[in-house]
Amino acid sequence: MPCNQAKAARPVEEFLAHRPERLADVLGRLPPPLSDSAAMNATKSQLLLLLERAGLPVHCWPASLTSANRAASGLAKSHTLDALCVGPLGSDAGGAIVRSATPLYVLASTGRGSYARTTPDRYGFPRLLRPRRKRHQGFASGDLVRATVLKGRWTGVWTGRVSVRSTGRHSVASPLGRFNASHENLRLLQRADGFAYARRSEAELVEQIG
Repeated sequence: MPCNQAKAARPVEEFLAHRPERLADVLGRLPPPLSDSAAMNATKSQLLLLLERAGLPVHCWPASLTSANRAASGLAKSHTLDALCVGPLGSDAGGAIVRSATPLYVLASTGRGSYARTTPDRYGFPRLLRPRRKRHQGFASGDLVRATVLKGRWTGVWTGRVSVRSTGRHSVASPLGRFNASHENLRLLQRADGFAYARRSEAELVEQIG
Protein backbone atom coordinates (compact mmCIF):
# COMPACT_ATOMS: atom_id res chain seq x y z
CA MET A 1 0.00 0.00 0.00
CA PRO A 2 1.20 3.58 -0.63
CA CYS A 3 1.22 4.44 3.08
CA ASN A 4 3.38 1.42 3.91
CA GLN A 5 5.74 2.30 1.06
CA ALA A 6 6.00 5.89 2.30
CA LYS A 7 6.71 4.73 5.86
CA ALA A 8 9.31 2.17 4.77
CA ALA A 9 11.49 1.19 7.72
CA ARG A 10 10.95 4.38 9.70
CA PRO A 11 9.46 4.07 13.21
CA VAL A 12 5.78 4.97 13.33
CA GLU A 13 6.54 7.72 15.87
CA GLU A 14 8.75 9.40 13.32
CA PHE A 15 6.44 8.78 10.35
CA LEU A 16 3.38 10.29 12.09
CA ALA A 17 5.19 12.95 14.11
CA HIS A 18 3.28 15.68 12.25
CA ARG A 19 -0.08 13.98 12.93
CA PRO A 20 -0.21 13.46 16.73
CA GLU A 21 -3.90 12.48 16.79
CA ARG A 22 -3.37 9.77 14.18
CA LEU A 23 -0.24 8.58 16.01
CA ALA A 24 -2.15 8.26 19.29
CA ASP A 25 -4.87 6.24 17.52
CA VAL A 26 -2.31 3.87 15.95
CA LEU A 27 -0.40 3.35 19.20
CA GLY A 28 -3.66 2.66 21.00
CA ARG A 29 -4.40 -0.21 18.63
CA LEU A 30 -1.05 -1.93 19.09
CA PRO A 31 -1.13 -5.20 21.05
CA PRO A 32 0.68 -5.22 24.41
CA PRO A 33 4.32 -6.33 24.37
CA LEU A 34 5.03 -9.97 25.09
CA SER A 35 7.97 -9.34 27.42
CA ASP A 36 5.77 -9.48 30.54
CA SER A 37 4.11 -12.69 29.38
CA ALA A 38 7.47 -14.28 28.62
CA ALA A 39 8.78 -13.36 32.08
CA MET A 40 5.68 -14.82 33.74
CA ASN A 41 5.93 -18.05 31.75
CA ALA A 42 9.61 -18.45 32.63
CA THR A 43 8.90 -17.78 36.31
CA LYS A 44 5.99 -20.23 36.29
CA SER A 45 8.13 -23.01 34.83
CA GLN A 46 10.90 -22.53 37.38
CA LEU A 47 8.43 -22.35 40.28
CA LEU A 48 6.74 -25.54 39.14
CA LEU A 49 10.08 -27.33 38.86
CA LEU A 50 11.16 -26.28 42.37
CA LEU A 51 7.86 -27.35 43.94
CA GLU A 52 8.00 -30.75 42.24
CA ARG A 53 11.57 -31.26 43.47
CA ALA A 54 10.36 -30.53 47.00
CA GLY A 55 7.94 -33.43 46.72
CA LEU A 56 4.83 -31.27 46.99
CA PRO A 57 1.65 -32.18 45.08
CA VAL A 58 1.36 -29.65 42.26
CA HIS A 59 -1.48 -29.28 39.76
CA CYS A 60 -1.60 -26.82 36.86
CA TRP A 61 -4.49 -25.79 34.65
CA PRO A 62 -4.63 -23.43 31.67
CA ALA A 63 -6.07 -19.94 31.95
CA SER A 64 -8.67 -20.86 29.34
CA LEU A 65 -10.21 -23.31 31.84
CA THR A 66 -10.45 -20.58 34.46
CA SER A 67 -12.12 -18.29 31.94
CA ALA A 68 -14.58 -21.01 30.92
CA ASN A 69 -15.46 -21.77 34.55
CA ARG A 70 -16.03 -18.08 35.25
CA ALA A 71 -18.29 -17.74 32.22
CA ALA A 72 -20.26 -20.88 33.14
CA SER A 73 -20.82 -19.50 36.64
CA GLY A 74 -21.83 -16.07 35.35
CA LEU A 75 -19.15 -14.30 37.38
CA ALA A 76 -17.41 -11.02 36.59
CA LYS A 77 -13.69 -10.71 35.95
CA SER A 78 -11.70 -10.15 39.14
CA HIS A 79 -8.69 -11.69 40.84
CA THR A 80 -10.69 -13.10 43.74
CA LEU A 81 -13.33 -14.69 41.50
CA ASP A 82 -10.62 -16.06 39.20
CA ALA A 83 -9.09 -17.81 42.21
CA LEU A 84 -12.43 -19.57 42.80
CA CYS A 85 -12.61 -20.71 39.17
CA VAL A 86 -9.20 -22.38 38.94
CA GLY A 87 -9.22 -26.09 38.10
CA PRO A 88 -11.96 -28.47 36.93
CA LEU A 89 -15.43 -27.58 38.23
CA GLY A 90 -17.43 -30.01 36.12
CA SER A 91 -19.22 -27.20 34.28
CA ASP A 92 -20.20 -29.68 31.54
CA ALA A 93 -22.19 -31.60 34.15
CA GLY A 94 -23.76 -28.45 35.56
CA GLY A 95 -21.13 -27.65 38.18
CA ALA A 96 -20.82 -23.93 38.93
CA ILE A 97 -19.94 -21.48 41.68
CA VAL A 98 -23.13 -20.09 43.15
CA ARG A 99 -21.82 -18.01 46.06
CA SER A 100 -18.75 -15.89 46.78
CA ALA A 101 -17.61 -14.10 49.92
CA THR A 102 -18.47 -10.42 50.35
CA PRO A 103 -17.16 -8.04 51.50
CA LEU A 104 -13.50 -8.74 50.84
CA TYR A 105 -10.53 -7.74 52.92
CA VAL A 106 -7.85 -6.04 50.85
CA LEU A 107 -4.22 -5.75 51.95
CA ALA A 108 -1.80 -3.40 50.22
CA SER A 109 1.93 -3.04 50.82
CA THR A 110 2.79 0.52 51.86
CA GLY A 111 6.41 0.08 52.91
CA ARG A 112 8.04 1.15 56.14
CA GLY A 113 9.26 4.57 55.12
CA SER A 114 12.66 5.64 53.86
CA TYR A 115 16.15 5.15 55.20
CA ALA A 116 17.27 8.45 53.69
CA ARG A 117 18.78 10.87 56.21
CA THR A 118 17.93 13.96 54.17
CA THR A 119 14.90 15.32 52.34
CA PRO A 120 15.78 16.50 48.82
CA ASP A 121 14.33 19.38 46.87
CA ARG A 122 12.83 18.98 43.41
CA TYR A 123 16.30 19.00 41.88
CA GLY A 124 17.55 16.17 44.11
CA PHE A 125 19.76 18.29 46.37
CA PRO A 126 19.51 17.84 50.17
CA ARG A 127 17.01 20.33 51.59
CA LEU A 128 16.87 19.39 55.27
CA LEU A 129 18.17 16.76 57.66
CA ARG A 130 15.74 14.19 58.95
CA PRO A 131 15.75 13.54 62.71
CA ARG A 132 16.88 10.17 64.01
CA ARG A 133 13.95 10.04 66.40
CA LYS A 134 11.05 8.28 64.67
CA ARG A 135 8.24 8.76 67.20
CA HIS A 136 6.79 12.04 68.49
CA GLN A 137 3.94 12.49 70.97
CA GLY A 138 3.21 8.76 70.67
CA PHE A 139 2.87 8.76 66.87
CA ALA A 140 5.19 7.56 64.11
CA SER A 141 5.06 8.33 60.41
CA GLY A 142 2.78 5.87 58.64
CA ASP A 143 0.40 5.36 61.57
CA LEU A 144 -3.27 5.35 60.65
CA VAL A 145 -5.05 8.03 62.67
CA ARG A 146 -8.43 9.73 63.01
CA ALA A 147 -8.09 13.50 63.10
CA THR A 148 -10.78 15.74 64.58
CA VAL A 149 -10.44 19.30 63.26
CA LEU A 150 -12.61 21.81 65.07
CA LYS A 151 -12.21 24.87 62.87
CA GLY A 152 -10.79 26.10 59.59
CA ARG A 153 -10.89 24.74 56.09
CA TRP A 154 -10.46 21.12 57.21
CA THR A 155 -13.19 21.15 59.87
CA GLY A 156 -14.50 17.65 60.38
CA VAL A 157 -13.32 14.12 61.16
CA TRP A 158 -10.72 12.62 58.84
CA THR A 159 -8.93 9.28 58.61
CA GLY A 160 -5.50 8.96 57.03
CA ARG A 161 -1.80 8.24 57.42
CA VAL A 162 0.22 10.65 59.51
CA SER A 163 3.68 12.16 58.99
CA VAL A 164 5.02 13.20 62.37
CA ARG A 165 6.90 16.37 63.28
CA SER A 166 8.76 17.23 66.46
CA THR A 167 6.57 20.34 66.94
CA GLY A 168 3.48 18.21 67.53
CA ARG A 169 1.70 19.62 64.46
CA HIS A 170 1.55 16.44 62.42
CA SER A 171 0.65 16.16 58.75
CA VAL A 172 -2.32 13.93 57.89
CA ALA A 173 -2.95 12.62 54.37
CA SER A 174 -6.69 12.48 53.71
CA PRO A 175 -8.49 11.40 50.51
CA LEU A 176 -8.97 15.10 49.65
CA GLY A 177 -5.47 16.31 50.45
CA ARG A 178 -2.95 16.84 53.21
CA PHE A 179 -3.42 19.07 56.25
CA ASN A 180 -1.77 19.74 59.61
CA ALA A 181 -3.35 18.84 62.93
CA SER A 182 -2.25 18.95 66.55
CA HIS A 183 -1.32 15.63 68.13
CA GLU A 184 -3.96 16.33 70.77
CA ASN A 185 -6.64 15.98 68.08
CA LEU A 186 -5.36 12.67 66.72
CA ARG A 187 -6.49 9.21 67.71
CA LEU A 188 -4.39 6.18 66.80
CA LEU A 189 -6.24 3.55 64.77
CA GLN A 190 -3.39 1.31 63.58
CA ARG A 191 0.35 1.25 64.02
CA ALA A 192 2.37 1.39 60.82
CA ASP A 193 3.38 -2.19 59.99
CA GLY A 194 4.09 -1.81 56.27
CA PHE A 195 0.56 -2.66 55.12
CA ALA A 196 -2.75 -0.90 54.58
CA TYR A 197 -6.00 -2.71 55.34
CA ALA A 198 -9.39 -2.09 53.77
CA ARG A 199 -12.72 -3.80 53.26
CA ARG A 200 -14.35 -3.54 49.85
CA SER A 201 -17.14 -5.16 47.93
CA GLU A 202 -16.53 -7.43 44.97
CA ALA A 203 -18.17 -4.84 42.69
CA GLU A 204 -15.54 -2.24 43.62
CA LEU A 205 -12.69 -4.61 42.76
CA VAL A 206 -14.32 -5.55 39.45
CA GLU A 207 -14.68 -1.85 38.60
CA GLN A 208 -10.97 -1.26 39.31
CA ILE A 209 -9.93 -4.05 36.95
CA GLY A 210 -12.39 -3.01 34.28
